[in-house]
Amino acid sequence: MTDLKKKLSSLPLCPGVYLMKNDEGKIIYVGKSKVLKNRVNSYFVNLSSHTPKTRVLVSQIADFEYILTDSEEEALALECNLIKKHRPKYNILLKDDKQYPYIKITTGEEFPRIVVTRQVKKDGSLYFGPYTAGMSIKEAVEEIRKVFRLRSCKKSIKQQNDRPCLYYQIGQCSAPCAGRISAEEYKGLVLEASAVLNGKDEAILSELKEKMLSASSALEFEKAAQYRDRIKSINDLGQNQKVSSSGENNIDYIGIYKEGMTYCVQIFYYRNGNAVGSEYFTLENELAEPSEVAENFVKQFYFTGVKIPKEVAISEDFDDRETISEWFSSNAGHRVTFTVPQRGKKAEIMKMVKNNARESLYKHRLLQNKSMEKQNRILSSLSELLNLSSPPYRIESYDISNTSGESSVGVQIVYVNAVPKKGLYRKFNIKTVDGANDYESTREVIFRRINEAYKEEDMIKSGALDADKAKFLPLPDLILLDGGKGHVNAVKMLFDTMGEDIPVFGLVKDKTHRTRGITDEYEEIELDKKSELFRFLAGMQDEVHRFAITTFRKRHEDKNIHSELEDIEGVGPATRTKLLKTFGSIEKIKTATLDELEAAIPVNIAKKVYTHFNS
Repeated sequence: MTDLKKKLSSLPLCPGVYLMKNDEGKIIYVGKSKVLKNRVNSYFVNLSSHTPKTRVLVSQIADFEYILTDSEEEALALECNLIKKHRPKYNILLKDDKQYPYIKITTGEEFPRIVVTRQVKKDGSLYFGPYTAGMSIKEAVEEIRKVFRLRSCKKSIKQQNDRPCLYYQIGQCSAPCAGRISAEEYKGLVLEASAVLNGKDEAILSELKEKMLSASSALEFEKAAQYRDRIKSINDLGQNQKVSSSGENNIDYIGIYKEGMTYCVQIFYYRNGNAVGSEYFTLENELAEPSEVAENFVKQFYFTGVKIPKEVAISEDFDDRETISEWFSSNAGHRVTFTVPQRGKKAEIMKMVKNNARESLYKHRLLQNKSMEKQNRILSSLSELLNLSSPPYRIESYDISNTSGESSVGVQIVYVNAVPKKGLYRKFNIKTVDGANDYESTREVIFRRINEAYKEEDMIKSGALDADKAKFLPLPDLILLDGGKGHVNAVKMLFDTMGEDIPVFGLVKDKTHRTRGITDEYEEIELDKKSELFRFLAGMQDEVHRFAITTFRKRHEDKNIHSELEDIEGVGPATRTKLLKTFGSIEKIKTATLDELEAAIPVNIAKKVYTHFNS
């Protein structure tokens, strides 16, 4: 505590962010302040007046760091970034960490594409959104393609095709790849689509109406009908897009409800005076105050990029309302205010939103309970079937994929509490086995997986690794192999030499490559094909096979690309990627002219590539 007092006394009187750490050096809380010295010192005085949560937090603080900023608004932005990065234990964290989608028009290309993306980059493209759960982005993109026939594929426009694809036939692309539209005409479509997505379609509609009337006067009734249909489509599309605008009657209503340890935050989107969508978020924190939940929710939710309207009504007041308002106003390009309705129509709507928060929490718990009951049934049935000592909380499944023994890969998928956890999946390039030997390849993969776990255990004991950063721990409660008795026996022999006692079984397929049953090294165990357990095991076998095939294809493609491109002096992974993005395939790179290659990559490397394929 002596060292802490020295650090507290030397804190500056300026804005910044502070990071509280426990005795293991782990960040447990991130906060911001206009005056760091006053705010951080306040944690360690008058403890009896603190909230229960703050008292628990202070009891865990062993050290702290701080970062100075030029303003409180800058500290607010940094605080949000650090919370998202470190996810500290005592900060309010939303369970639903959503990355909202945007519509992207790739204006850096001669014939721009329209696509859905979840990442906004500074690449010169136009981005529209983000779109929340109440706003269907897929429908919006489909409508844009129907009305303006913008392309979405990555086909090279330089290599003209003889005939357009199916999207042209169904009216969702203007087929620039087949030369069915000029660059100038296409540019006009892009400008019109962008205007509609921005909600500024009046000028376009006016121009189209003039063209429709002109065609009608010239007795070109078919052309006039086309303009009429286009006007109608743009009107319909424009109505949908106005949902995400930031007009005067646009308000987000946020209601907060708590029951037990769980908070539910319900948000309703009102656009042009009408409710157009809603969603809810849950968080577990019995010690948090409603005002703290309110403040942290608006910071984290709108910080992700969700378009914020001019007014956000919220059921709970919170500190720093003005500072947060100023911060969002500067980012949104319009004034943003946070209000707490007390009377009138807005208060009535807020009451309805809070009632929905209570109902959403009830449904959320009901679904959770049903899901947990199903998971428990499956794991209990599996434990009973295989005569395990307890239900297998962590199950790992393995598969090998190759073609005639070449480019062999092994994969590991992980199910935790009967739910796939894709962040724990692992890939292994087979190193010690020649040819197509599934038994030895499986043995190599599992040996390497277990051995990595042993290494991590040693590192944790020595303090070189935090337990929560381990990638191969804990060991599985059950291993299921994509294979039969021979596969199981091979792994059992490995475990005998390693001194491991992890249960191992194989998932057996029939002649049509569908799951038939489960086996140990001696006999196959019969499964009821109508049971939940059978569907679960069949789903796991399909998933491990899918992951193995995908991994193998990727490695096989990379290996082929390497032999064609990276053997050329000066062509590394970055140049290879650039060439493939530009031309789409090796064959098109081979037939490209020197001018086309020089337009894509540095001139000196382009000459080497051209010479290699045309010598």
